[in-house]
Amino acid sequence: MRSPLPRRLGLTAVLAFLLAVFGLAPSASADPARTTLTFATDSATTTPGGTVKLSMTLTNNKTYDVWFVYQTIDPTWLTTQRPDLKYSFTGCSLATAAGSTPCSGTGPNNLGANYGSTIPPGQSRTVTLTLQVAADSGCNGNIGFYSYYYAEFSDSSNTNGGPVYTPETRVLCA
Repeated sequence: MRSPLPRRLGLTAVLAFLLAVFGLAPSASADPARTTLTFATDSATTTPGGTVKLSMTLTNNKTYDVWFVYQTIDPTWLTTQRPDLKYSFTGCSLATAAGSTPCSGTGPNNLGANYGSTIPPGQSRTVTLTLQVAADSGCNGNIGFYSYYYAEFSDSSNTNGGPVYTPETRVLCA
C-alpha cells in the first residue's frame, strides 16, 4: 500500500503556491490615497527674532468631499532636545480664492478646522502658520515638526496618515 503522504504534500505545495500568487497579491482596484498632506517653508534658515512661514496643503484624492479633518503638529524629538531654541506659532491663515483669511488652532491643537469647510474631490486647501523664533533663541539648531491627521468623507469613510514631517528650519547666528 502506498503512503498518502507524498500526495498530501504535493496538494499542500500547490495550494500554498496558489495562495502566494493570488491570495497575497495586491488588488488592482485598490483605493488610491484618499488625502495627502504636504509641507513647505518659505525659508530654510532664519535668525533669532526672525519668522518662517510653514505651509500645509491637504489634497483630497478621493471622489467624495472631505467633511472633517483633525490634525496635530508637534516638534520633532531632536527639536525638543535643544532647550535653547525658543519659538512659537504666532499666526495662521487659510488661502482662499478671495485671498488669505485668519484661522485659529495654532500649535499642537486641532488644526483640522483651519482647512475651512468641505474640500471637494481633487481640490486642496493650504494653511500657513507663522513660526516666530525668539530674539533670545539659541543658534545653530534645527526646528522641525511632524504631523498626524485624520479625515472623514461624505461617504462616511475615513482615512488617516502620518507622521508627515515638515522641512527643518535652521536657526543661524548673525
